[in-house]
Amino acid sequence: MSKTEKHEFQAEIAQLLEIVIHSLYTEKEIFVRELISNAADANEKLQFLQQTAGTDIFEADRALSIQISTDDTAKTITVVDTGIGMTQSELVENLGTIAHSGSKAFLEQIKQSKGDARLIGQFGVGFYAAFMVADSVTVYTRSYQSDAQGYVWTSDGKTGYEIAPADDLERGTKIVLHLRDTEFASAYRIEEVIKKYSNFVSFPIELNGKPVNTIQPLWTKNRSEISDEDYTEFYKYIGHDVDSPLYRLHFNADAPLSIKAILFVPERNTELLTMNRQEGEVHLYCKRVLITAKAKGLFPEWLRFLKGVVDSEDLPLNISRETMQDSALLRKINEVLTKRVLKWLEEESKDTDKYAKFFAQHGHCLKEGVATDWSHKEAIAKLLRFKSSHTEGEATTSLSDYISRMPEGHKDIYFLHAPDREAAEASPDFEAFRAKGWEVIFLEDPRDEFVLEHLHSFEGKTLVPAAKAEITIDRPEDRTRSLSDAQVEGLVGFLKETFGERVSEVRASQRLVGSPASVREADGAMNASMRRMMKMMGKDDSLGLTPKPEFELNPDHGIMAGLEALRHSDEALAKQVAGQLLDNAMVSAGMIEDPRVVFGRLNLLLEKLLPAKP
Repeated sequence: MSKTEKHEFQAEIAQLLEIVIHSLYTEKEIFVRELISNAADANEKLQFLQQTAGTDIFEADRALSIQISTDDTAKTITVVDTGIGMTQSELVENLGTIAHSGSKAFLEQIKQSKGDARLIGQFGVGFYAAFMVADSVTVYTRSYQSDAQGYVWTSDGKTGYEIAPADDLERGTKIVLHLRDTEFASAYRIEEVIKKYSNFVSFPIELNGKPVNTIQPLWTKNRSEISDEDYTEFYKYIGHDVDSPLYRLHFNADAPLSIKAILFVPERNTELLTMNRQEGEVHLYCKRVLITAKAKGLFPEWLRFLKGVVDSEDLPLNISRETMQDSALLRKINEVLTKRVLKWLEEESKDTDKYAKFFAQHGHCLKEGVATDWSHKEAIAKLLRFKSSHTEGEATTSLSDYISRMPEGHKDIYFLHAPDREAAEASPDFEAFRAKGWEVIFLEDPRDEFVLEHLHSFEGKTLVPAAKAEITIDRPEDRTRSLSDAQVEGLVGFLKETFGERVSEVRASQRLVGSPASVREADGAMNASMRRMMKMMGKDDSLGLTPKPEFELNPDHGIMAGLEALRHSDEALAKQVAGQLLDNAMVSAGMIEDPRVVFGRLNLLLEKLLPAKP
């Protein structure tokens, strides 16, 4: 060919350009990523040929790179690769016809889906994204073949294109975009886009002569080649953090999917400081090119504290590379990653001191996982940590370790909610367990009670609230009793009459030691933690939030003996004392959240019991 040839676009190409320019990509900046990806592909193809014996390559010593330059005066951006280049027929095939790129199949699916551009498949039309920002595009290219002719391709992206021979071209492809405005003629703007999408492309990228992609894609390297300092630098870049990570995981998987990943756990969880739900910061790549920043669906929500990179070559993407289309595959990737992270965290938990720091910051996310992720809840539950009557101070235990200490034949794990260890140990619900030497888990976080009740069982053991445990104390028959059986029966009847609708049951306790009385939530009743959560959501007593507990009295306690005597001598005062005992027990059980409501009766009692001033 010795002169310029003019070609009209096939009808399908014209339709394709219309779709690309007006509806395919959500962000115009994507054209930079697409052109760099094409340049990297061209370099990779030449790299493969360089490794093939006997291949004659033009300018064989020319280094593989990607050069980008901007000119805000001329309103141009130029992208140059030193890769495989194109012949005249390849120019027509790649940039002017429909068959090679697969775009015809794409357009057929566009028609069938009534214009929906979110389709499965990679159709190789990224080059046309240039026309979103350019009035015209010029392509200079020279094939790697030693006897090849160079060519120039030009188009306004509307009706067709021209191809003409060009001499003295270097190997590779140069694309010049004549822009509509100066936004993408700014070096600062282009650098921003490169670092966002293409920072880990495997070839050097220079912008106006300045290296841009200086951070290495560590996930592509062997772990033995990477230092701790490299990992930390990479984390600070990818995770936008000034601190070093608490944990890191670098792993590769080939089956059932090809996945390379580097994941980090931050030292601090910002949710604890801001009270705002944070976004996950794991970014999805395909062959080192960013597909989605902060990709949703890669991990379940409860793992949102993770930061890092996942790269998979198995991703079927839509035409714009902006949306994951195969939801079944995405679920599979999610499953592979989630199981690997759970295994990793379980391994890390063996260092109890370090894991305690992790759990203090991120444990609330794991608790959320138990409550929301049915398929992984027992695996997540292995990672939970709680204080218990076996531990001391701030030390915690796992549910598995609790089970390892259970007496032979026991089938239940007992737990007790209280504001702190001191309150738990002073609770009437703990007295029988202390007497028997049975371990009880202490729940200090208001979420814990809901989480364990949702978990229901663990490793074949049932999780049971201490307040509802069917446990009795072995009392010696020859003990000194405060009340006879007949007196207990009479006192129970008196209290039932006095309490009326405030309680659902009154009975003598078989589990109290030092407390005069306690209350238990009736079977099926909403626990105190759930009631607080419902009230925070604005739910009122029409939903039955006010509990009607079961009242238990300790027949061996001196206060009960005094009450039995008082009801015979001053029934009115005895009823006030009984009401105060019920209030005290409900405050202790967390059923009265504002203790000020009981002060009125208490002051009246004090006024009656204290002698008048002489």
